[in-house]
Amino acid sequence: MTLTSDKDQSSFAPGSAIFSRRGTNADQISANYFNFIIGMTLCWGFLVNWQMVQSIPPETILEYGFWPFIIAYFACCFAGIYLFNSSSNPWVSFVGYNLVVVPFGCIINIVVAPYDPDIVMRAVETTGFITLLMMVLGTIYPAFFFSIQRGLMVALLLTIAFELFASFFLSKSFHIMDWIVAAVFCGYIGLDWARAQQVPKTVDNAIDCAAALYMDIINLFLRILRIMGRR
Repeated sequence: MTLTSDKDQSSFAPGSAIFSRRGTNADQISANYFNFIIGMTLCWGFLVNWQMVQSIPPETILEYGFWPFIIAYFACCFAGIYLFNSSSNPWVSFVGYNLVVVPFGCIINIVVAPYDPDIVMRAVETTGFITLLMMVLGTIYPAFFFSIQRGLMVALLLTIAFELFASFFLSKSFHIMDWIVAAVFCGYIGLDWARAQQVPKTVDNAIDCAAALYMDIINLFLRILRIMGRR
């Protein structure tokens, strides 16, 4: 087998870069250790988010205005995505992962503030259960998730476009869109877990796969929270 760099196909889209890696010149680890690192990296991100919600008053996040926050949010996220996509050093990728975790944590902090803590905890528990279920299904039925990959991408792009249109031109939101987006991210969790099992088992790839899964899981959580909050 010809060894190639596992970063040959880096791009800004996490899935297109991370999950297309097939060769590596880095030391490989066992599948169990690989999945353990994914799990621990995810737990680290969730712990950071929990600490942010507990210790940072939501109003301070927008203290300097909405647009400065949005610019900083996207700058930080894109910098993080670039780092864990382009670097083959696990520590650099971990820094990139945290550059995504922190701005996501700010969004979570703002979103959960109006909700009853019991609803938030139920949303966390539901998200955790669905995540584990989709990972199991992604392990058992990887071919199914690979077959719906294009459909998930089209569905996500269409829902984003529709929600932007509804927000700017109709000045309203449609509750059904939360269910659709939640279903799409359920599919992405199963797909990204299945794809993660196909890449070379290195520490760096484990961190990068965790970063992609983290974004899937947080987006699912935010939609579940909105659905439960309306109830």
